Amino acid sequence: MSIFQKHNKEDRFTHLTQTPVPKLIFELSVPTILSMLVTGIYNTADTFFVGRISTQSTAAVGLVFSVMAVIQAFGFLCGHGSGNYLSRMLGAGDHKEADEMASTGFAYSIVIGILLALIGYIFIDPITRFLGRGATEETLVLTRRYMRIILIGAPFMTGQFVINNQLRFQGSAVYAMAGVLTGAILNIFLDPLFIFVFGMGVAGAALATVCGQVISFIVLFAGSRRGENIRIRIRNIKPNTHYLLEMLNGGLPSLFRQGLASVATILLNTSAGTYGGDAAIAGMSVVTRVLMLLSSAVIGFGQGYQPVCSFNYGAGFRNRVREGYFFCVKYATIFLAACDVFCLIFAPRIISWFRNDPDVIAIGSRALRYQASVLPLMGTIVLTNMMLQSCGKGFKATISSSARNGLFFIPLILILPKLFGLTGVEITQAIADICSFILSVPFARSELKMMRTNPE
Repeated sequence: MSIFQKHNKEDRFTHLTQTPVPKLIFELSVPTILSMLVTGIYNTADTFFVGRISTQSTAAVGLVFSVMAVIQAFGFLCGHGSGNYLSRMLGAGDHKEADEMASTGFAYSIVIGILLALIGYIFIDPITRFLGRGATEETLVLTRRYMRIILIGAPFMTGQFVINNQLRFQGSAVYAMAGVLTGAILNIFLDPLFIFVFGMGVAGAALATVCGQVISFIVLFAGSRRGENIRIRIRNIKPNTHYLLEMLNGGLPSLFRQGLASVATILLNTSAGTYGGDAAIAGMSVVTRVLMLLSSAVIGFGQGYQPVCSFNYGAGFRNRVREGYFFCVKYATIFLAACDVFCLIFAPRIISWFRNDPDVIAIGSRALRYQASVLPLMGTIVLTNMMLQSCGKGFKATISSSARNGLFFIPLILILPKLFGLTGVEITQAIADICSFILSVPFARSELKMMRTNPE
């Protein structure tokens, strides 16, 4: 049940601004944590099941992941941009602005999703060759086969990201969770059916993913029309400069974060292929999916904090924004420290779950241990960015979101492999995380100090 089902519009303001912050974050974050964990599992499902086929298939899924990251980046641009703004407007009591932003953000996402699918189909061959530099011809054939089907789901992917985030920022985390979980569970069930029973191979994995996205989109859209949730209506679509700029202000950090993650993945795969071939591409792909799964709980925790942050910031209760930030950073760091120890001890076994190839295991285990060693820093990095973004600090949020996969990772992945070979590929993300943490601390400190000076 969402908090909007338990409270009318007047009580919603009281609930979000007077409920003890830890209790409120827990109420909102449990559904989002579950959603992110299941999403993380289903994001690794293709890699897991495809790993039963061949190293080349695992590498192909890893290569197309960067294309999916681009699609997700634009979905987050529209979703976080519209969600942040409508939540602040609800906190300020301006329901007309919130209604129009919800419909406009959704419309932008569908148009962008269609354009991305068309561009992908027109340029699929050069895109495949660009992504697969250093890969074998067999891997490139599989990459093209997987990508063709994934692109069909682009409009559904961008659309579901928008509705999911808008529901979360309204406080309807349970509806958001239901949509994500339904598609994720369906994808996990269909993967082995399509891949092995129907003998479709990597094409089956892609089809399972698209089916899951379509179902998530349908369930989320239905959820947006329940209770006190804002309805998406054609008459409320206002594609004017005001809403576009507000969406960009709140969504550009997400676009940069996800877009640069895609660029980083491409460069990572290129370097891995150059210095280690298909086995290195597969190994680094597995590590990326494992780290995404581990970090998904922290991201879900932060997503529970975001509506608390944006609503209370819009309502003028800055002390509650500060309290929520420190609460989330503390427990996220503790959780990630436990994950760190687990990965350091069981790295070879974790990699072997996905692909039982000695070369893949050797490369993946080293990379996983390097990256896991700095996992506890991720709590501060992620939550600082979410806090800045939810408060409408677009410039700082964009810089902080660009740091991990852009400002630091991209230069490092271009330099370190030339100095240290494959080891340089394996250590790049860990060093980028250390640099991102160093950048995040003063950004967070300056904003939190300002909130303490002006608590209301």
